[in-house]
Amino acid sequence: MKQSKIDMLNGSIGDKLLLFALPLALTGMLQQLFNAADVAVVGQFAGKNAMAAVGSNSAIIGLLVNGFVGIALGANVVISGCTGRGDKKGIHRCVHTAILFSILGGVCITLIGELFAPKVLGIMSVPEEVFPMAVAYLRIYLLGMPVIFLYNFEAAIFRSQGDTKTPLMCLIVSGVLNVILNLFFVCIVKMTADGVALATVISNLVSATLLFVLLRMRQDDIRLKARYIRIYGRQLKNMVQIGLPAGLQSMVFSLSNICIQSAVNSLGADVMAASAAAFNIEILIYYLLNSFGQAATTFVGQNFGAHDVDRCRRITRICLIMNIGITAVVSLLLLAFGRPLLGIFNPDEAIAAIGIVRLRFILLAEVLNAVMEVMSGAMRGYGYSLVPALVTFAGVCGTRIIWVYLVFRQSPTFFTLMMVYPVSWIITASALVIAYVLFLRKYRLAAANKH
Repeated sequence: MKQSKIDMLNGSIGDKLLLFALPLALTGMLQQLFNAADVAVVGQFAGKNAMAAVGSNSAIIGLLVNGFVGIALGANVVISGCTGRGDKKGIHRCVHTAILFSILGGVCITLIGELFAPKVLGIMSVPEEVFPMAVAYLRIYLLGMPVIFLYNFEAAIFRSQGDTKTPLMCLIVSGVLNVILNLFFVCIVKMTADGVALATVISNLVSATLLFVLLRMRQDDIRLKARYIRIYGRQLKNMVQIGLPAGLQSMVFSLSNICIQSAVNSLGADVMAASAAAFNIEILIYYLLNSFGQAATTFVGQNFGAHDVDRCRRITRICLIMNIGITAVVSLLLLAFGRPLLGIFNPDEAIAAIGIVRLRFILLAEVLNAVMEVMSGAMRGYGYSLVPALVTFAGVCGTRIIWVYLVFRQSPTFFTLMMVYPVSWIITASALVIAYVLFLRKYRLAAANKH
C-alpha cells in the first residue's frame, strides 16, 4: 500500500483538513454500518428480541471502547508533537509503547468485563426475555477487546502522520467479512445475537492484523519492529496525561448513554428496538463531526509542536466552520430519509414511528455536537485535555443523569427522555466555547510574559 502523508505544517489548511477528515469520517461511518449490520441481520432474521439484545449492549461497549480510543488519541497527539519537532526517537518509542499498551489494556478489560457482564446488564434493567441473548452477545464481544483496542491504536499511529486512508482500506476488508459472517452465523448456523458478536470479533482480528503487518512494512519513522515492542515510561506517561482525560470525556458520553439506555429499557422491547435502529443511523453523523475534532487535534498538535500558534488558531477556526456546515447538511439529509432507513432494521411501522422521534431530537441538534468536538479537539492538540473532559463531564453526564432521575421520572415518556440530548448539548457547547476563549487568552498572556 502506498504511504500517504499530509503536510500539516505548511501551505493551505482547508483542503488538507478535508483530505484528513473525510477518510476518517468514512472509516467511522463504515465501521458503524458494519456494526449496524449486526442489528439489521438479527432484526430481519432472528426477531425483535435478538435485535433488542444487541441494542441494549451498545452503551456498555461504547463505554469500554471509547475510554481506550481516547488514550489512543493521546498517542496521536504525542506522535504528532514529536513529528512537528522532528523528534524521531520520540516517535519510535511512542509507536512501540502504544502497541503493547493496547494489547495489555484490552486483555484487562476482557477479564474484568467477563466477570461483571451479567451484573451490569441487570443494573440496566434489560427485560427477562432479552437478557440471556444480551449476556451471550456481550461476553463474546468482550473476547475481542484486545484486537479492537489494537486496531484503534494502530489507526491513531497512521493518523498522526496524516494517513487516514490506510485504516480505511483495512476496515473495508474486515467490514465486508463481518457482513458475510453475520449472514453465515445467523441464517445458516441459526445463531442469534451471539452469532453477530462472533462475526464482529473475527472481523476485528482481521483489521488489527492487517494494520500490524502494514506498520511492519513502513519505511518511515512509524515503522514497527517487533524486537522494540515494550513500554517506554516517559512516552506512556505523556500518552496517558493527554489521552486519559480524552478517554474519560468519551466515556462520559457512554456513561450518560447507559443511564439513558436504562430509561429506554424501562419503556419496553419496542422502544428498545426503535432506539437501537435510530442510534445506528444518527451515529453516522457523529463520526463525521468527530472526524473534524480529530483533525483539529492532529493538525494543532503538529503545529503546536512546531511553535506556530497563529496557524493553530486558523486551523481551529476553519475546522469549526467546515464542521458546522457539513454536519447541518448531512443531518438534514439523514432526517429526510429517516423512515426508509429505519425500515432497513425492522419492518414494524410502530418501531419506525418511535425511531423517527429520536432522530428528530438528535439530528436537528447535531451542530451543537460539532462545536463541542472541534473545541475539545483543539484544546487536546495544545496538550490540554483535562479542561474539556471536566466541562463535558459536568455538561453532558451531569445534565443527563439529573434529567433521567428528576424530569423523566416525573414524566416517563420517550418524548421527555429524548429532550435531554439537545438540552445537554446546548449547555456543554456554550461552556466549551468559553473554556477555549479563556484558554487562548491565558496562553497569550503567558507567552507575552516570557518575552
